[in-house]
Parts: sequence; structure tokens; C-alpha cells
Amino acid sequence: MADAEPDSKPFYNRVLLKISGEAFCKPGGFGIDGDDLELIAGEIIAAARVGTQLAVVVGGGNIIRGAALAKQGHIPQATADYMGMLGTAINGLALREILEKRGQPARMLSAINLPAVAESFIRGRAVRHMEKGRVVVFAAGTGNPFFTTDTAAALRATEIGADVLLKATKVDGIYDKDPMVHSDAQRYETITFKEVMDKQLGVMDLTAFSMCMEHKIPIVVFNMKTPGHIAEVVKGKDHGTRVVVS
Repeated sequence: MADAEPDSKPFYNRVLLKISGEAFCKPGGFGIDGDDLELIAGEIIAAARVGTQLAVVVGGGNIIRGAALAKQGHIPQATADYMGMLGTAINGLALREILEKRGQPARMLSAINLPAVAESFIRGRAVRHMEKGRVVVFAAGTGNPFFTTDTAAALRATEIGADVLLKATKVDGIYDKDPMVHSDAQRYETITFKEVMDKQLGVMDLTAFSMCMEHKIPIVVFNMKTPGHIAEVVKGKDHGTRVVVS
């Protein structure tokens, strides 16, 4: 797969894709659903075929939600967050294996030491894997409690010099109000970082969003489960909402 000729020239040379844990299962479900895993892998492989260098940050909400567990008061948040990091590693392992099985070279790099199943995160190693055509799966968030996987995505995008951060969600972009509640909600095709903050639109957590804004990394929010969207966004086609500096 890595040695094949790309389908077309990518608009973005290096991409960081953020996938939530919920993407690995059916709506309202739990764990990893085989069909959804295959769908995710197919979309990532199609994007890699375009010729872009691709890294993925995976969430873990389908396995365990550390913040929700901590709110119950039985476990300190730091411990609950580490449990959540292990959840992302479970998803990362599944994603790496299905990509390899389908012929796309992939590596998983973890922010916490899991030597039996993953390489430890080293920036130069991650970049080298991508340069060799391997999809890099980043697991365990930032490796620190009290930070979300959105923040991990912004951090890794900055570290690897990504041209864009793609945030795969269950809706097809950013709206002026919740489209699940309001039938008259309007979707933005393009919006600036300042407008998002002024309108208090919930795109990512503030730490992640501020990091992308500071380092001028555009964000594209789109519905991943629409077939072909990742590859088309990588080619520069307009899907979802693009958040830009100005």
C-alpha cells in the first residue's frame, strides 16, 4: 500500500485527524463495533492513498470516560484520566491492526509507556514513520491527566508540523446552534477562530482551540461517517466547516 502511486495530489501534505472514541461503536453503544472499525479504516486508507502524510489521535469514550467516572467521587480525577488513556490505547491497537490487515502500514505511538504493545512517543520517530508512508496512531492523549484528547490532537498537530487538524464528529460541521435541537440551525462553511470564540461555539476545548489558533493551524470539522469525506477534505474539497485565522 505504501509503495502504490497516490490517487491524486493532496491539498494538505501532512494531516492530523482526531477521531472520538464514539466513532468506534454504534450511536449510544459501547466498546468496538467491527463494522464501524472497518469503516474508519477504509476512510483512513483512502486518505492515505491520496498521498498525504497522516497521523491519527484517537479518543476513548467508547471504552471509559475518565471525567464522568471522576465526577462520581469514587476515584480521583488523575487516576480516572489515566484509565481513559488506557481506553484510547485499546482503540489505537484496534485501528493499527485493522489498517495493517488491510495493507496500510501503521504504527501506534503512546504517550505513556506500553512497551508490549506500542512504541513510546518521540516526535522525530513519528515524523519519520509518516515520511515512510505509515499512518501514525497516537494513543494515551498527552500522557498527563486533566487534558482532553482534543488537546492531545492540537499538541501533536503542532509537534509534527501538520498543515491542518481534521476533527471528525457526528455532525457535518459547526452550526450557529445545536442542529440536533434546532431545525433552523445554520451551518458555517468557513469561520474565523475569533468568531468562534466571540460566538462561544463549542468546537474543541479552550486549551486545544487556543493552541491551534496560536500556531495558525486551521481546523476542519466534518462528519467522518459520510463515505469519502476524509480523502476529499485532504484533497482540499469543502466539507463541513473550516476554521481559519482570518
